[in-house]
Amino acid sequence: MLKKVTPLLLVAAVSACSTPIERRQANGTDDFLNAETTPILTIPEGLNAPTYSKEYDIPSVGTKADKSLIGKKLDIRAPLQVLPMAEGTHIEETSDNIRVVIDSIESTTDLKQEIFDVIKGYLLKNNMAIRVEDYESGVIETDWIEHEEVIESNWWGSDKVYTLRQRYRYNIDVKPHGRSGSALISLLEHEEFYDGEDQKILLSGDDKRRYTTDMLNNAISYMSIERDRAIRAQRIKQSLGIKVDLITGGVDDPAYWLADANYNSVWNRLRIVLPEMGFDIVDMDNRKGLFFISLEESGGFWSSL
Repeated sequence: MLKKVTPLLLVAAVSACSTPIERRQANGTDDFLNAETTPILTIPEGLNAPTYSKEYDIPSVGTKADKSLIGKKLDIRAPLQVLPMAEGTHIEETSDNIRVVIDSIESTTDLKQEIFDVIKGYLLKNNMAIRVEDYESGVIETDWIEHEEVIESNWWGSDKVYTLRQRYRYNIDVKPHGRSGSALISLLEHEEFYDGEDQKILLSGDDKRRYTTDMLNNAISYMSIERDRAIRAQRIKQSLGIKVDLITGGVDDPAYWLADANYNSVWNRLRIVLPEMGFDIVDMDNRKGLFFISLEESGGFWSSL
């Protein structure tokens, strides 16, 4: 099959790129694996051995290191780090997994619902279908997420495509007091195909950690955007005035001001307004809704009341 090409390019060309597997491997050959070890210099009897520098000594392999990871099996890519960029997040890292701890930044917000909405919003925004959603147990599982990359493009025939397919699970846990929670991500299934052929990739623990770290960073980045938007909206809301009406009572009922806002908003606004109007707040009791204030005579508006 001949593909459509621009009239300016009438020459046949074939371009090839490295596959995702080759990008994690060092360039060149593996001849160094068969390198011979040169014996130490032999010193004739009666002569002193020279002083050897240890500057280029190769450290011995640790007891926990996998000695089979040599040559093409060794992943040369730099490790990824989880970046807690969102407001109120930090990392708890163990040898088995990485957990993002998320603190509530707004007392009126349901933290568990917020985390669920953020993860679902991130997945839907990136066209990643959800297979399982269980709010009570705090579980969200994705359907197959596919990424395709053209490795060899041929104008005269079909392209050779590298396909990566994965499924993830998010575990969300919020403490009973509702002010702190955590999100944990796991890689459930992984498949790689090149030109339709299954590459039968067996992932190491580092491979899984890299993939889950990347997905977790993307979700945290999305939460950062959403939380910044919520913080800005809250600041704008707090900067707006509160509508109040004077309710005049009868003979036995005193008059009072009725504010069109919730208790906390009115309380916090009074803490700012009263000192600006000349009142000195001596004490306060939030539970009973009481401000203890004093006012010095200044001959102004309040002295006439």
